[in-house]
Amino acid sequence: MTTILVVDDDNSVRVSLKLLLKRNGYEVATAATPAEAISYVRGSRPDLVIMDMNYTRTTTGEEGLTLLKQIKVFHPDVPVILITAWGNIPLAVEGIRAGAFDFITKPWDNYTILGRITTALSLAAKNDQAPSSAFDRSAIIGKDPKLLSVLDTIERVAATNAPVLILGENGTGKELIAEAIHRNSNRRNGPMVKVNLGGLSQSLFESEMFGYRKGAFTGAVTDREGRFAAAEGGTIFLDEIGDLDINSQVKLLRVLQEHTYEPLGDTRTRRADVRVVCATNADLNEMLRDGSFREDLFYRINLITVTLPPLRERADDIPLLVDHLLRKVSANAGREVPEVTGEAMELLKRQPWPGNIRQLANIVERTLLVTPGDTLDARDFQAQGLSPEKTPADNQGRLKSREKEEIENALTESGGNLTRAASLLGITRQTLYRRMAKHNIHY
Repeated sequence: MTTILVVDDDNSVRVSLKLLLKRNGYEVATAATPAEAISYVRGSRPDLVIMDMNYTRTTTGEEGLTLLKQIKVFHPDVPVILITAWGNIPLAVEGIRAGAFDFITKPWDNYTILGRITTALSLAAKNDQAPSSAFDRSAIIGKDPKLLSVLDTIERVAATNAPVLILGENGTGKELIAEAIHRNSNRRNGPMVKVNLGGLSQSLFESEMFGYRKGAFTGAVTDREGRFAAAEGGTIFLDEIGDLDINSQVKLLRVLQEHTYEPLGDTRTRRADVRVVCATNADLNEMLRDGSFREDLFYRINLITVTLPPLRERADDIPLLVDHLLRKVSANAGREVPEVTGEAMELLKRQPWPGNIRQLANIVERTLLVTPGDTLDARDFQAQGLSPEKTPADNQGRLKSREKEEIENALTESGGNLTRAASLLGITRQTLYRRMAKHNIHY
């Protein structure tokens, strides 16, 4: 029988949880203090632990965090669900980073906590299948220390079920990092579903994400499964989560909290066994301050955060990236891989690259396709709009000036077509709007 250890200094909490869990077929052990809990886990292995974070009149949670870490020393694979008050959510997030599976806030409803337990036990059983010992980072090009630090982090967390938030400018490779997390996780044999939330209107969010039943609304002539159903047992990648409107944020939060959802027009609740990876180029902290992003959703997705460096901060990786891109484009074009002169490579390394790797790929492909011969020199790249002017990475004023100039050049080349200008820069229309506003560009 599955055994759950409940640790809480409030006797009423211990009693109510014990009754609830026993009614649902679990064996229950209880502990009133961290010392009692440690005494239990020294001699026995529970299948799951539910524990409070505070055991004194203070709310620092130090005893709870220490207990959590001690439990993980004895039984690193046992899932732990934390109990916390709403005001202590940051403490719970710290607990997640220390190895807890999930947290619930007081007061809770029984349906929620039973659902969390079922999900935690199910995933713990799946995690018993040992993942490959070698971390596959083959699709990610670069040796910059900041990039390698990101890869080290995702290598440590890929095999867990922790939500990951990937931050970085457009074109820095956030999707590649999400793919690496999935590819190296215990869910790698399951689906990976990618959703660009910036392209979903509020009216389409529910039907697209949760699906619908025939007759749920005008035009719903058949049943349709949503993105969460398609990702069942795998990973869902929510790109541009900073662009999600506030009403849709509420609906997404419910799935992340309860691990459940209902398709439109269906009264039955479906469980969501899905690992969530989010990405954005937006400043979520600023959005929290102005109220355009929910704090509770932020804490749900911000358990493990990695930030990708922009290309201008990893210029020494440009030769590796250019070589990779040239080989790929040359193979598609059916021609030999051209040589890039040293002068040309230095030109590429000192560009500001507001569109990052995506823009670099665009420039490399255009230059190769319009340039005959087996050598690409600096003039060939300058013909595609690159400036010979030096733009050292430590000169932020000049860097911003070059970014503004590149945006204006793209707008001129595109004849004011914002979609085309964004494509030339390797960024989205929405990012182009933001950067035009930042540089006070009107077109």
